[in-house]
Amino acid sequence: MVLAGVVAFMGITTASVLYPDYSIRQDISDLGSTRPPDPVIHEPSATIFNATMLLTGAFVVIAAYFLYRDGGTRVLTVPLAVFGLSVFGVGVFPGNVTPWHGLFALLTFFSGGITVVLSSRAVTRPFSYLCLLLGGISLLVLVSVFFYGLVLREPTPLAFLGSGGVERWVAYPLLLWVPAFGGYLLGGATPTR
Repeated sequence: MVLAGVVAFMGITTASVLYPDYSIRQDISDLGSTRPPDPVIHEPSATIFNATMLLTGAFVVIAAYFLYRDGGTRVLTVPLAVFGLSVFGVGVFPGNVTPWHGLFALLTFFSGGITVVLSSRAVTRPFSYLCLLLGGISLLVLVSVFFYGLVLREPTPLAFLGSGGVERWVAYPLLLWVPAFGGYLLGGATPTR
């Protein structure tokens, strides 16, 4: 989990630096490829980003497996594995591969938020509060985007951040949790439920 977090942050940072005129107002996945109808792919950013997602997802799936073998319950290990597989899917299907990229990105955000919230029940305080906060922020922003867009037919109150800024409010709490949870486990703690 610690390696997954490090790979994710360093890979996204490296791909961002090498992408010409990249702005964090752009979607994170633009680093791999923008969406059709006229997708833009910048190398080496695309390869770095897609490989980052593949490695991050694989590391999370491996962590879920070892956590399960160490006595972790399915309530935590199954959503964690789904989260890892979803991140892996984002790497397999860059932004120009519709609808698969969007489906895997949405599954990543949803399963990640659920996993982080569920992890709050398996760790001790005060870390459990941090898990609730990070998962809650991610899910709240994700749900608000859909609520404002589909129900109210208005932009989210965070629209001033651009789609990439809003997406980071969903993704970064999850990415911060990954190495934090890994550190918790490395410290010798065992999830309780």
